[in-house]
Amino acid sequence: MTGVHHRTGLSGDWPALPVVEWTDTRDTLHMWTQVVGQIRLACAPMVNHWWQVPLYVSPRGLTTSAVPHGSALFDVEFDFCDHRLHIRSTSGEQRHVALEPKPVAEFHRETMAALRELGLGVSIRTTPNEVEEAIPFEEDTKHASYDPDHAQRFWGQLVAAQRVFGEFRSRFIGKVSPVHFFWGAMDLAVTRFSGRPAPRHPGGAPHCPDWVMVEGYSHELSSAGFWPGGGAEGMFYSYAYPEPPGYAESPVRPEAASYSADFGEFLLPYKAVRTASDPDGTLLEFLQFTYEAAAERGSWDREALEDAPERRASAR
Repeated sequence: MTGVHHRTGLSGDWPALPVVEWTDTRDTLHMWTQVVGQIRLACAPMVNHWWQVPLYVSPRGLTTSAVPHGSALFDVEFDFCDHRLHIRSTSGEQRHVALEPKPVAEFHRETMAALRELGLGVSIRTTPNEVEEAIPFEEDTKHASYDPDHAQRFWGQLVAAQRVFGEFRSRFIGKVSPVHFFWGAMDLAVTRFSGRPAPRHPGGAPHCPDWVMVEGYSHELSSAGFWPGGGAEGMFYSYAYPEPPGYAESPVRPEAASYSADFGEFLLPYKAVRTASDPDGTLLEFLQFTYEAAAERGSWDREALEDAPERRASAR
């Protein structure tokens, strides 16, 4: 007996998910991830650029990874196969919250109660970050949608992006972030750094203190990610901070990519990647060209910062 349990999972790479079809679920799930993200923020020790607060793509959804609580550890995972929120402790105990249509206020109440039952009581900030309408979690009855199929296909988008972002990340030996999901803006991102400090960031993100952005952008960077709110099916993006002279005019591929002056970013529609003959290669091309625009225009020491992963993994 293998002990294998058959569950509903992903049906294929690069799933289609039109933004207009799942906006209500997306906005509710955004607030749910903020609740869980605030739990991690309240418990985890500070790491540069707020790297202690994001979530990570897992084989079943999105997870906090291990979070400290006194002498214990716990994790919280959105399971988009069984559609439950799992809260697990090193005590061996666990609790679950159903992922189903319910208001953010109810999700918040159930999640905090489950933590208390596990002896993991924690006080969190309940005002959402980086959204125009910041309804406190305990008062939010507006966002109450959850379509299991849409949530699972969104996770499929993240799984595909995670795979390619991870390969892209492996080519850089300088300071580089994990591939992580920032619940503030609801995007999956990976960021490379030149090693030099950056000018003070002006801030300006809605319902997010400027000093938070100052820490996040304290050093020169080139960042790329996936955001499920742009275009027909979401959008890949890439930007540099500070943006070096001539960056916006840099050549970029594939053909579907372009620079947006409104966003200050290079953009590539998810649909253009999904429908390409080689989706992984198409996204890698976008990541490489936009990074090179930042590195070349910004005079990064590319020889010291880049290396082939296959060379590093070979006997020397």
